[in-house]
Amino acid sequence: MYFISTRGGEKVTGAQAIAQGLAKDGGLFVPENFPLVTNEELEGMAGMSYPERASFILGKYLGEEFGQDFLNTSCEKAYSNFEGEDPIPLVKVDGETGLYVLELFHGPTCAFKDIALQLLPYLLKKSLELTGEKKDVLILAATSGDTGKAALEGFRDVPGTKVAVFYPDEGVAKMQRLQMCIQDGKNVCVAGVKGNFDDCQRAVKALFAEETFQAELEKRNVLLTSANSINFGRLAPQIAYYFSAYVDLVTSNQIEIGDNVDFVVPTGNFGDILAGWYAKKMGLPVRKLICASNRNRVLTEFFKKGVYDVKRPLMRSMSPSMDILVSSNLERLIFEVSGRNAELTANRMEQLKKEKTYSITPKERNLLEKDFYAGFASEDDTVDAMYEIFEEYGYAMDTHTGVGLSVYMQYYNEREKNDPKDRTPVIVLSTANPYKFPQDVLYALSGNDVKDSFKGIKRLNLLTAMKPPKCLLALRYRPLRFKTVVSNDIGKMSDLILRFVDGEVVPIPDES
Repeated sequence: MYFISTRGGEKVTGAQAIAQGLAKDGGLFVPENFPLVTNEELEGMAGMSYPERASFILGKYLGEEFGQDFLNTSCEKAYSNFEGEDPIPLVKVDGETGLYVLELFHGPTCAFKDIALQLLPYLLKKSLELTGEKKDVLILAATSGDTGKAALEGFRDVPGTKVAVFYPDEGVAKMQRLQMCIQDGKNVCVAGVKGNFDDCQRAVKALFAEETFQAELEKRNVLLTSANSINFGRLAPQIAYYFSAYVDLVTSNQIEIGDNVDFVVPTGNFGDILAGWYAKKMGLPVRKLICASNRNRVLTEFFKKGVYDVKRPLMRSMSPSMDILVSSNLERLIFEVSGRNAELTANRMEQLKKEKTYSITPKERNLLEKDFYAGFASEDDTVDAMYEIFEEYGYAMDTHTGVGLSVYMQYYNEREKNDPKDRTPVIVLSTANPYKFPQDVLYALSGNDVKDSFKGIKRLNLLTAMKPPKCLLALRYRPLRFKTVVSNDIGKMSDLILRFVDGEVVPIPDES
């Protein structure tokens, strides 16, 4: 299968798309066509383990080029690092209303990003082999909290690679910051950026287009690529868990093949929910994808009004991984609903860059309304949803999942008004372990407010009896390895990266 740029002018293989990360024109790679999964194939997935299901879905895009045996082995290795027999258990919360939660946080960094980033090193290494690339690889990532740690852990001490992660200095939770800043590995570098996640992401994407920086990497025989979901190798593994959740409902006799389901996805950068839309394009019986935003409700307003407008301050919230205004993966969706009009997509992205807004046509908005429902949750809404679900069902969740549950309640209430007999199952994607945000979760469930994260873990454990992950408990006694904070300036950031590539001993001196 070939992949094309959302902004036109480039057609590459899957291996080239993964190795390159971002198209040369600044666009994102999308599949030339969407492969279909038949009902018979869905039935066949019932007897598969999760690694086998993931390999099967990935094979639809990469199997001919990478080899199905390679994908089978890689998925088996990647998901052997997850806790429990099932890497992504589907939990029934309320059988009467058909509410389920898909837990995506059982990987080594306790966030859903592990599902892609434990596999990406295998895909990237194979991509380099297939393209004949002999250079060392620099993996560059901007993170709103979870991608950074998952990338660092996934690529830690992988030969021929270096990983540089930038996070917003004041925009991640304490546990997220600790996870990144104590990271082991000889090939990793972490730095805070003064500003918010949009500043981080904008600067990192600019580095991919910065000719002087690229020339310096070329001198060092280094290839630049991305671990963010702008890389199709990050996005593709996420498609698989939509299929797996559906098949789990079939095997537990909750639905039959062909029945519709709805998915609720808390999202900021739009990658997770886009993977669900790709699954629908591949034939998965998805009725609605419910886009759940936090108080930064730019996506909600976009779906309701057809105008993407980031002329507003980014507000910090208790769901920091979603504190994003510029959702990079939305470009892929806009490209599709425009009829794959690359010129129009490029113009809209340029307009967003210059004017901080663009609009779509009424026809395009109607197309989106067929597949998506959008809502947002305020801070109070999020707390209320977390408390209500815990009180009624004894199920505790992190704050991002709380946003999802709040928007689910909005959707459910509207559905009940329109059709009280509608019992289409709804699966809420749970993106992080509650212990990654212990203070906010504890406050939501009990009203108790503690300043120390580890006291929060202890009290949350007493309240819920959930077992805290050992990897998070261990953070308390680990010294910080990375303390660097740089200004939001691509010159300063490129200098820091080049010093890291040149082998400067870490931690790099604090520049704040």
